[in-house]
Amino acid sequence: MISISHKTKQFLVLLVKLLIVGGAFYFIYNQLANNDKLDWQKFLILFHKNQSVLGIGFILLLSILNRLFEILKWKYLVLFLKPISLAEATKQVLAGLTAGLFTPNGVGEYAGKALYFDKKEAKKVVFLNLICNGIQMILTVAFGIFGLLYFNAQYNVITTKTVVVLFGVLVIVFAVLFSAKKITIKGYSIEKLIHKINEIPKSIHQKNTYLAILRYLVFSHQYYFLFLAFDVDMPYLILISAISSVYFLASSLPTFQFLDFAVKGSVAVYFFGILGVNEWVVVFVTTLMWFLNVVLPVTIGSYYVLNFAPLPPKGEISNLKE
Repeated sequence: MISISHKTKQFLVLLVKLLIVGGAFYFIYNQLANNDKLDWQKFLILFHKNQSVLGIGFILLLSILNRLFEILKWKYLVLFLKPISLAEATKQVLAGLTAGLFTPNGVGEYAGKALYFDKKEAKKVVFLNLICNGIQMILTVAFGIFGLLYFNAQYNVITTKTVVVLFGVLVIVFAVLFSAKKITIKGYSIEKLIHKINEIPKSIHQKNTYLAILRYLVFSHQYYFLFLAFDVDMPYLILISAISSVYFLASSLPTFQFLDFAVKGSVAVYFFGILGVNEWVVVFVTTLMWFLNVVLPVTIGSYYVLNFAPLPPKGEISNLKE
């Protein structure tokens, strides 16, 4: 095996840190500076018209709560391995978010969190992160389906026949998955996955679910209040059903975190276009959601990435003690 000196390792780690942080900020700047659909003049006019310290503070509070609930979810899930402080959970979540910014579907987040644990626990950390994100996806799908059905009942986006066909396909998929739960592929099966999930205490699953529901309610209503701030005056159920539909359909598409607002924006333009909302308003609200819930946390997470110190192997730890 090729041995790498300690100084070389330090240099490589620093290089990776700089690439992650530099790449993150490049993609953020690129999306904000080169998006021709963002009419900043209209935004500034509306901002000066409706600006409110209380309103801005409320929107920022929702962003803090959104990320706080995610941090608490991770803190409680990691109890299955070992207890960690809220500060440590914050560090791991924000650093993971930064690492996953320009990877497909935020895959880098899994690796980013795993680096804070011993190598032998890496698979368990990845599995816990899957549980953490999985419950959020399930809720997004559940709320999204109800929202889409309600929205469709009001505006007939798709025919009743299509809805029945889609529902039938979902039933068939779940039936196939249930009947094939014992089929093993490369040592893995649905039955084993369920067994692994059941190994985690029910109290942890309950907290994870409650916090995931709270997080969904927070970011969906932040979206709602931003539309109100942009003078979009529509019935609550119509707006919230459109929002849940956008999140459901946008989350179903494979994408990169840094393109998340562009994907959600294109889906949102379609749905809110049906409601008669100006395209520039939809693009701005979606961009603000992305800025408040991704860009700001990534900015903080960049600090943790730059200050990250990899755990030395156990052999090296014993040598340091000597």
